[in-house]
Amino acid sequence: MKKHTLGLIATLVAGALNTAHADTLKMECASTSTGKSYCDYIKARFEKETPHKLEFVQLPPASDEKLGLFQQIFAAKDSKAVDVFQADTVWLGVLDKHLLDLTDHVKDLQPQFFQSAWNNDVVNGKVKAIPAFLDAGAMYYRKDLLEKYGEQPPKTWEELARIAAKIQKGEREAGKKNFWGFVFQGKAYEGMTCDALEWIASYNGGTFVDKDGKITVNNPQAAKALNTAASWIGTISPKGVLGYMEEESRAVFQNGDAAFMRNWPYAYVLAQDPTSPVKDKVGVIPVPKGGEDGQHAATLGGWQWAVSAYSESPDAAVQLIRILTDAESQKMQFKTVGVAPSRLDVYEDPEVIASAPYLAEFKEVFATAVPRPAVETKSQFPKVSKAVFNAAYDVLSGRATGEKAVADLEAKLKRIKGREWK
Repeated sequence: MKKHTLGLIATLVAGALNTAHADTLKMECASTSTGKSYCDYIKARFEKETPHKLEFVQLPPASDEKLGLFQQIFAAKDSKAVDVFQADTVWLGVLDKHLLDLTDHVKDLQPQFFQSAWNNDVVNGKVKAIPAFLDAGAMYYRKDLLEKYGEQPPKTWEELARIAAKIQKGEREAGKKNFWGFVFQGKAYEGMTCDALEWIASYNGGTFVDKDGKITVNNPQAAKALNTAASWIGTISPKGVLGYMEEESRAVFQNGDAAFMRNWPYAYVLAQDPTSPVKDKVGVIPVPKGGEDGQHAATLGGWQWAVSAYSESPDAAVQLIRILTDAESQKMQFKTVGVAPSRLDVYEDPEVIASAPYLAEFKEVFATAVPRPAVETKSQFPKVSKAVFNAAYDVLSGRATGEKAVADLEAKLKRIKGREWK
């Protein structure tokens, strides 16, 4: 038989085999125009680089609604609804048994990602997701005002309080009667849990519950952290901060009425809007340490790519996950959607550096990120978080001292835990 005929047969056989093993995956895709643009890029790559096809499904934008839908899908062990999707940072302990174990398929990728983000996705020693993009608490400050008052960006909470009070006094004397030193998220909700974690961890007070599931919050450093935060209310922070979430904080800061603000990375882009009163006046630093012997601790946020354990095409799903989380895809995701990459190498990309030099400031923030104890407390994390933010709110509002709050919180967490976290 002629050589070219043999080659043609081989090609036909290979094509038949590829067709026989071709699968159609369903991947979550955001309904926004930028989200669709990114999904189209992934679809084109996936269908070019593998024999498989990709379809998109839209899910509720609200995090709690989305989690509720997943819990229904997974309770029914539905293999048709979705194969690959994004999970919130704090979902992995809740959804653990419904997520495909990716360990053997992705362990080579670990060095490419921020360590804290990667570790957050490891449940009981198994990799259950790959970081899609990052979010972490950051401290914003007015560069022009620190220069005006001869100050450097603070490294500790004590320095921040001193500088905030100095600038607040000076600005008010200059006629800005509604000017404040520092705004943050003081309402009793999940955002307060994030703030409280940063305060307590920065004073070496732990993360409420440690990696072994032990409740650790009742300690002098945690109490000191909460008492310190309470001292800001009515002095450098308005009493109204007890009703602030992210957007209320941002509105005050972006209007030019605060020297410092704790918020998430999204606020930087908005502060740089052409209509923003503080455009080109904003700097970013890590969340301050709790004293000289403390540590920088930013609450880790963000979303992760995960695979349904009920997917009928797990091998194809792994191929898709590896495409979604490689450097080129993360670069494209940043360019189209604007979210912060979870891979270290993307921060070194010349094109990314040129288009968004501010990302270099956030790289240091992400490096100090601390996850909430969601993996450790599993399905009970929502109750844990509610107990934490209510305890912190009690201290800020003057209803309890830090010492009483952490003791009461310890007792409440023990009741939630019972014999074990489940």
